[in-house]
Amino acid sequence: MRDAAAAAAYYRVALNRDPKNGELLDRTFLSLLVGGNIDDAVKYADRVAAADKSDRVARLVLGVNALKKKQYTAARRELSQSVRGPITDLTATLLSSWAQFGAKDTKGAVAAIDRLAGPDWYAIFKDLHAGMILDLAGQEKEAGKRFERAYKADASALRVVEAYGSWLSRNKSPQEALAVYEAFDKVLPRHPLIVDAMTKLKAGEKLPILVSSAQAGAAEALYGLGASLGRRGGEDLGLVYLQLALHLSPNHPLALLSLADLYESLKKPELAIKAYERVPASSPLHRNAEIQMAANLDTLDRSDEAEKHLQALIKRHPDDIEAVMALGNVLRGHKKFAECADVYSKGVDLIKNPEKSNWVIFYFRGICYERSKQWPKSEADLKKALELYPDQPHVLNYLGYSWIDQGVNLDEGMSMIKKAVQQRPDDGYIVDSLGWAYYRIGNYDEAVKQLERAIELKPEDPTINDHLGDAYWRVGRELEARFQWAHARDLKPEPEELPKIEEKLKNGLAAESSNQAKATKKTGDGG
Repeated sequence: MRDAAAAAAYYRVALNRDPKNGELLDRTFLSLLVGGNIDDAVKYADRVAAADKSDRVARLVLGVNALKKKQYTAARRELSQSVRGPITDLTATLLSSWAQFGAKDTKGAVAAIDRLAGPDWYAIFKDLHAGMILDLAGQEKEAGKRFERAYKADASALRVVEAYGSWLSRNKSPQEALAVYEAFDKVLPRHPLIVDAMTKLKAGEKLPILVSSAQAGAAEALYGLGASLGRRGGEDLGLVYLQLALHLSPNHPLALLSLADLYESLKKPELAIKAYERVPASSPLHRNAEIQMAANLDTLDRSDEAEKHLQALIKRHPDDIEAVMALGNVLRGHKKFAECADVYSKGVDLIKNPEKSNWVIFYFRGICYERSKQWPKSEADLKKALELYPDQPHVLNYLGYSWIDQGVNLDEGMSMIKKAVQQRPDDGYIVDSLGWAYYRIGNYDEAVKQLERAIELKPEDPTINDHLGDAYWRVGRELEARFQWAHARDLKPEPEELPKIEEKLKNGLAAESSNQAKATKKTGDGG
């Protein structure tokens, strides 16, 4: 269940009753480690290493703990025994080099990094860390060469951009540093750390060095690898690295955000909240942590707390469009449609010149207007979203579906939905829209075909089951229609839809006034 703290408590009790059991010892150690109880994990790491001298995780933990205590020789000794495999080789080398730097041997530290051979993706880590060691040692010229090389290898790596930009601001000019940050901002707009750096540079400030000690440098290595592992499916090792990074640097904002993000992906919102709470108030990332924390409170059905949390944040930062969006999203998720339209409007008012990335706020407000029976306003917002982002599939689908459902702009609505399906053929809701569009124009055979596909993609959706029931009835498959309606009824449909479904179960669908029904019934058995 991914509850490492509870697991560790049970394993400890079991181990006390069977102290020589190696498997229980390993599991106790790893549970403490993954749960972030590093001080206790260190005690068990000693026992694990005594039982198996080559246990790389135990050696890594002992090495990191020695580094934290500035016992640099011991750290290097432990880390030298933890190598085996591409990730652990790189980790051990970077950490060992930081220990060497801590022991005042900059030349040896950089040489050890340069000696490490391995896959191509090592290069950026090697240049970044060699650069940081040289920068901290006052060898600015050599540091600059390393940072520039790392930057040329990947100009979208956040820490590389920060390290290089900081170096440029101190050794070249604020303008050159600003150019590096602005290039990143064009690709990934408004990252809080980048915005903060650009603000300082424009005010004529030089940027501080990225890491200030051997411990902070080692934490940076563990954070970088941990975040990368977490994104690539190595959740447990990612958790270990991030917890060790925080053991060395307890307030590392990016490590805390990565840890929280990993907990979210593991469906552990309560643990994510604890990580977000630790992000320092002084960090430019604190606001992001607050917004994400509210989203996790909402996931835990603590939506009142989430709303209050975001309202307080907006009160402190009235121009924070992301916080406004987050509050609108919470309200929309709880079907408070009139309220969420008002909140999104506050966000729209903050946008002076709408650009492509703003399509989403108009789309969400359009949904809230439509659901709160304010169709003219909804239509205007959906059109605006499409103007900002032509052919956006969700907007095409919503506007096209709404038109067809109202019996207006049928041809244009149908072509919009078809365009959306071409882009998102495996989206059950969009395929449902196409099926329902065919139903509304009387092409029941095609409606059945599309709605059956939508059901395959989203079998538990009450609306799609209800739609398929209607289509089956129109092609004469009345037994199957009743089955679908019964299924829709049991899947907790919207309260206003339930009586309609129950009425259909009782009496079926009213006969159509045109001859369309007879025509479709004849061909209906093939569905």
